[in-house]
Amino acid sequence: MNLSPVGKGIKAGVARFLVIVMLGMFPTQTLYAEENVEEPKPDTYNKLKVFSEILSLIESNYVEPVESNNMIDGAIKGMVKALDPHTSYLPPASYKEMQVETTGKFGGLGIEISLRDGVLTVVSPIEETPAFKVGIKPGDKIIKIEDESTLDMTLQDAVSRLRGETGSPVTITIFRESFKAPKEFTIVRDVIKVRSVVKKLYKKDIGYIKIRSFSKNTSVDLDKALDDLSKEGITKLILDLRNNPGGLLNQAVEVTDRFLNREKLIVYTKGRSDEQNMRFTSHDKVAGVSYPLIIMVNGGSASASEIVAGALQDLNRAVILGTQTFGKGSVQTIIPLSDGSALRLTTARYYTPSGRVIQENGIEPDIIIERTAVEDLEKEGEKEEEPKEKTRLRRFLREKDLKKHLKGKSSIGDVEQESEVESTEKEEIAENIANEDLLKDNQLEQAVSLLSGWEVMKKMFKNLQVPTPGPDSQISMK
Repeated sequence: MNLSPVGKGIKAGVARFLVIVMLGMFPTQTLYAEENVEEPKPDTYNKLKVFSEILSLIESNYVEPVESNNMIDGAIKGMVKALDPHTSYLPPASYKEMQVETTGKFGGLGIEISLRDGVLTVVSPIEETPAFKVGIKPGDKIIKIEDESTLDMTLQDAVSRLRGETGSPVTITIFRESFKAPKEFTIVRDVIKVRSVVKKLYKKDIGYIKIRSFSKNTSVDLDKALDDLSKEGITKLILDLRNNPGGLLNQAVEVTDRFLNREKLIVYTKGRSDEQNMRFTSHDKVAGVSYPLIIMVNGGSASASEIVAGALQDLNRAVILGTQTFGKGSVQTIIPLSDGSALRLTTARYYTPSGRVIQENGIEPDIIIERTAVEDLEKEGEKEEEPKEKTRLRRFLREKDLKKHLKGKSSIGDVEQESEVESTEKEEIAENIANEDLLKDNQLEQAVSLLSGWEVMKKMFKNLQVPTPGPDSQISMK
């Protein structure tokens, strides 16, 4: 039987394969002794030659015709997948999508995702987005997108599958530690308009600012929120970075700068090349706000959020309250390529001013307070014998509100004390009723409580005298 050159090659290949299989039954030492061939050292050029050979063999011998471009794209994706979860190859379409993301308006579900231990994991949902409304939470494991398993799926592939036309549904299968079995969530895609900064007022003088993400306008929005709260007479501030997945580095630096009055190191990076070793500092051109500051963080606080929290913690400018942050402290550089695609390459690590590594470690709060689920708070309320509304109102009642209460006297001249604060108390009642979120958020409630007693504690420590080992000498704590 006559064989074509290809047939002869295949026959020879099969023969070689059989020889290798048979040799494989013998001890490895015997093989080396018989062949007496030294294994060549790995060489980039030789590996590229092997790659070219494989590409050629697939193109000519694979059972179905294949597109060489698709194979090369797949090879590139496989190559970057061998590095870390945040390094990825962005084809032209994906690169354009990524550029849209940082503008603060993009289509999708409203979640930040990452690969943690090889599993597609939700870093945090963005508030008021479709994912947030259906109950997606930080730490949720996405094990399926539609009917396709996410095992071994790249981060970029997952993002592409989760996005789609506005109004179209996508079903994801979630596993959560509290679930007995995975649960499906169907989410309708929408245009995600990220309102990065939200402000509120508590207790008349405690400002509250939540930064949801660090997009290109975050520092400008923060300035406006600070200006508005300043006009309302705040003297203390809470900065809420919980479930903030991060964003632009320059915005993290700008936000941190708003709370510093002198030139200070905010964050620095270290990479393999000198150009990746950068230092970012505050400037003293504009006076930063000097309010006592509490920053709230949790496991959904990542990247830029950790830079802000870590810097202000190291510089003793803020008290950090909440739970351990996510621990995403690596620098990704977007490098455009000749065909309109790009390489998202991890090039350095972030370090706090004191030299702490953010990557993997995260930021540990000064005050650790776990978030109590709303469901648990409601269950506690169900155990009460009297109606919940009555119990809530009881906290606003005083001795003077009781029937036939004894009238008070002032300490001077036993003159009955005029109640000049009745209207103020009514305002406080209205304020407390309006701020139901304090009753539903124990971390926020703790932050407000701490700042409410700030002046009292400050006065106490200012007057406290601590004796030193030396005779007749004292240190005043200020």
